[in-house]
Amino acid sequence: MIPQTALRRLRAVVAAVLTAACSTLSWAMAGDSALAAPAAGDAHIVIDEVYGGGGNAGAPYTNDFVELFNPTARNVDLGGWTLRYYSASGNLGNSCTLTGTLAPAGYFLVQEAAGAGAGEALPTSEATCPASLSASKGTVELADASGSTIDLVGYGATKRFEGAAAAPALGNTTAAQRVDHRDTDQNGADFTAVAPAPHAGSSGSPSGPDSPTPPAVTDTPIAAIQGSGDSSPLVGRQVTTVGVVTADYPTGGFNGFYLQTPGTGNTEKKPGDASDGVFVYGSSIASDVRTGDCYRISGTVSEFNGLTELNDPKVMATLSCAPVTPVKLADFPGSDAAKEAYEGMLVAPQGDYTITNNYALNQFGQLGLAVGDSPLRQATDVVRPGTAAQAYESDNLTRLMTLDDGSSWNYLTNSAAQNSPLPYLSQETPRRTGSHVQFTEPVILDYRYGWNFQPTGQVVGAHSSFVPISSQDTRDEHVPAVGGEVKLGSFNVLNYFPDLGQDEPGCTAYTDRTGVPISAKDCTVRGAYSPAAFADQQTKIVSAIDTLDVDVLALQEIENPAQVGWSGHGRDAAVADLVAALNKAAGTTRWAYLPSPAEVPAGEDVIRPAFIYNPATISPVGASSILTSSAFDNARNPLAQEFTVTRSGLSFVAIDNHFKSKGSGVDDGTGQGLANTDRVAQAKALTSWATSTFADKPVFLLGDFNSYSREDPVETIEKAGFTSLIPQADTSYQYSGRMGSLDHVFGNARAAALVNAGAHWHINADESIAMEYDRRNENVTDFFAPGPFRSSDHDPSVVGLVTSNASAVPPASSAAPHSPSSSPSQAEQLPGSPAASANPATPLAHSTPVPTRTAADHRAGAGLPFTGGEGGAAVASALAMAALAAFGARRRSR
Repeated sequence: MIPQTALRRLRAVVAAVLTAACSTLSWAMAGDSALAAPAAGDAHIVIDEVYGGGGNAGAPYTNDFVELFNPTARNVDLGGWTLRYYSASGNLGNSCTLTGTLAPAGYFLVQEAAGAGAGEALPTSEATCPASLSASKGTVELADASGSTIDLVGYGATKRFEGAAAAPALGNTTAAQRVDHRDTDQNGADFTAVAPAPHAGSSGSPSGPDSPTPPAVTDTPIAAIQGSGDSSPLVGRQVTTVGVVTADYPTGGFNGFYLQTPGTGNTEKKPGDASDGVFVYGSSIASDVRTGDCYRISGTVSEFNGLTELNDPKVMATLSCAPVTPVKLADFPGSDAAKEAYEGMLVAPQGDYTITNNYALNQFGQLGLAVGDSPLRQATDVVRPGTAAQAYESDNLTRLMTLDDGSSWNYLTNSAAQNSPLPYLSQETPRRTGSHVQFTEPVILDYRYGWNFQPTGQVVGAHSSFVPISSQDTRDEHVPAVGGEVKLGSFNVLNYFPDLGQDEPGCTAYTDRTGVPISAKDCTVRGAYSPAAFADQQTKIVSAIDTLDVDVLALQEIENPAQVGWSGHGRDAAVADLVAALNKAAGTTRWAYLPSPAEVPAGEDVIRPAFIYNPATISPVGASSILTSSAFDNARNPLAQEFTVTRSGLSFVAIDNHFKSKGSGVDDGTGQGLANTDRVAQAKALTSWATSTFADKPVFLLGDFNSYSREDPVETIEKAGFTSLIPQADTSYQYSGRMGSLDHVFGNARAAALVNAGAHWHINADESIAMEYDRRNENVTDFFAPGPFRSSDHDPSVVGLVTSNASAVPPASSAAPHSPSSSPSQAEQLPGSPAASANPATPLAHSTPVPTRTAADHRAGAGLPFTGGEGGAAVASALAMAALAAFGARRRSR
């Protein structure tokens, strides 16, 4: 996913390039001097005086100003007129819209930005604009409501001016003043450099530095500080403003508070509007203010990682002000421009939100939210890679928002944070993805490396008074009812290694907050480091498998001790260890493991597929087979076994798979993660082997395919005559705040005919990683529980088989056990060849894309949108492809 900061910066660059190009074109048409305003002798409003040294050293006034004069005999309506300031190089610095009527022989004073120095306040002005004029050189243009130039004044060494020469260069103590209000379209002749003398409105009486009128404090509205763009037009300027404190963060690292214009919040804003809220940064002052109180604050305007703020603040006065009303966000502001209008403001989100990302909860205290009643989906789990996936992800991004915790703490590295209860999360409030969220308190819409909803104070623990949401607990301890007399399952058991890190020479460890080793780090073994940690892991895995209660279970990511080397244990030692633990918990011989075949491939991985089964209901037929195709040189070789159902006598073949991960390998540029071509080759080799070797059998392909439902490897398997037996909307894995299925169960036509229903049991992917065994004691709150939830990072799969009508499927052959094939012709056979298409599957109703689920389906699934395209089709395409590449890479646990 492209970071929001990068998108905003890219848009700024594109806008700057386009602005510069358009400006260059207009100058090329007009020459170095500007096109003339109305011809000399035509009576019109004139720019009568320009001063840009306000607030500088020795300046008589605190603010810059522009003064207009009406030399006509009629009232002139200035509504919709604009006053524009251009730098000496010709770049537009600010544009301000005017209102009001200018009487005959009357003046109209426009107060501009203030400097940091001394000086007196200007007389009461008719308009306030945020432009910071150069003290020596620049251009001011006045345009009417149609956009036509009425008058233009260039002073000093500036690119744009009227006539043969610009008005004189100015300084901190001089202004460009029009001689006798005369306009001959010759700036050099019409203006002189004199001491600034702003006129007080239409009185015609100049007010100079010696005026006895006491200076008034000039407040800059927060909207003028914010401006209507990504950044403030007043950066670097000292301002004074008035506002109500809406949120305060004296602890947690924010060290500041939010200030909002009194009386605002009653109406929604539109893109391009200026926000009425701003962040005030100062650790000491954050402890001195109170939420709900009104203050006059002075400070220096700055931008910090995209957030407009006031630095070095001082409380000038405590005032009595109108309260702030949270803006009711009936419609979520999907675009950056729509959110910018609310930056720093108190808002009350309305309607449904759904947790779509809880991975950063245990590190940064953040929850990713999706607008609507479903979490975001991986694009390629719903649509094919390419333009369809890009469009899907673009839509995803418009629905995405982060709920922060009101702090900048990293709960994994900050000792204070580690000893402070993690925000939002507890066993009673697990904040699972797919959980519907309602906002119960208003929040601040802010920007810190991305858009966030911030609570109005730091959230400490799950039950803090600053928690602004309520969410449902979607945990379901019951395995989905799939029917059938026999159940077939699959489960990635997250690096189940009885061989421990502490026993491997040179092995280092990930530790808890006290330094106690928990899990192996960069070692041959990949699981627990200590007996205590392994006991925690085993307890959860045993609970999950015991509750799953299937008859045949395909396992992935279980240790292959024969490849660990130093342990001296045989290939089946780890699966035997797991079966012993399962039977001990059951108090009977509920489980048996499938022994390794006599011949196994050389150079296997340290993890492998394995089968366990219920010997009371299932019997293996002959020995297992391992596919030794070279396509699996960088993955785990598929493991096949024929089983007979004891009651019905029906036989079927199950092939356990764990394809190459998305985390390493070659990027083919299709947005399907790394090593996509390797997984396609593995899919071809697998289906060719399965079809040719077990052609007369019901064949199930199951496991962790590391491929989402619409990606090339899955499409390859389905085109070879295998049907997905779990609905596409039923997901098994969470990555980057998007749900998808990496775990699948496929069946050929004979296998599909046996299936009653299939599902994933949602005990893992929806859970926060803080619940995992290897995160225990990373925070002062102990999130560990011995049950099945977060026993792995993948959800287990289960399929119910109806085997009583055995006549529908030919009985098992009594031939000798099948041996693996390593024939290159079989391994490389393409889908669509005679062998591959011998048993074309009849698509089930769920084999086509289906809508995302709602709460009634245990968890919803949906997608996030992509924001930008202002830079043109090429930029949009490049950004979309970069986003797809980013979310294609699959996270593995540490």
